[in-house]
Amino acid sequence: MPPHHPGEERTDTRARILEVAERLFRHYGYDKTTVADMARELGMSPANVYRFFASKLEIVEAIAVRMFEERHRHNLAIMAAPGTPSERLRRLLVENHRLSVETLTADRKVHDMVEVAMTQQWPAIETHLAQVADVIEELIRQGEAGGEFAVADTRRAAVCARQCFVSMMHPTLIVHCADDRERADAEELADFIIRALRHP
Repeated sequence: MPPHHPGEERTDTRARILEVAERLFRHYGYDKTTVADMARELGMSPANVYRFFASKLEIVEAIAVRMFEERHRHNLAIMAAPGTPSERLRRLLVENHRLSVETLTADRKVHDMVEVAMTQQWPAIETHLAQVADVIEELIRQGEAGGEFAVADTRRAAVCARQCFVSMMHPTLIVHCADDRERADAEELADFIIRALRHP
């Protein structure tokens, strides 16, 4: 049996803590779950949990990072998929809305957890937003090269497109805008953005 290195053991323990924490957050909610609850479920002391994470907020941040990394992998797969740049951009926007609805608002307890992450203004949030803009920018660049899009600055166009679509991806805005009788749906807004990119 190969030796178990301390670094690997630490990584495994961190992963276990995050898995248990996310399960408890989903079941009981962020506010009602304590580090002591996590420790009890893991069969360790709260002090041992604090060896890996300084606070419950830090645990939520790490869970958010995992969620954002998974979303980025999904977006990269869309970017690399077959289809024209405009088709893939439309799919990217609509899919991100669908995933946000499914993972953030279908389960209120998950929404509350992500709400904490969004209000903390952690670097992970900035990284996630930049990654979304990166993928949009690359699709705009490909569209420009093929004559589909005409923009003066691909980065600013990407940021504007992301910002126009934010009400379809931000968990709080999705909830708050749900009852707006004149709200555009994801497909309509995605088509609007793509049309805008086709005109200088």
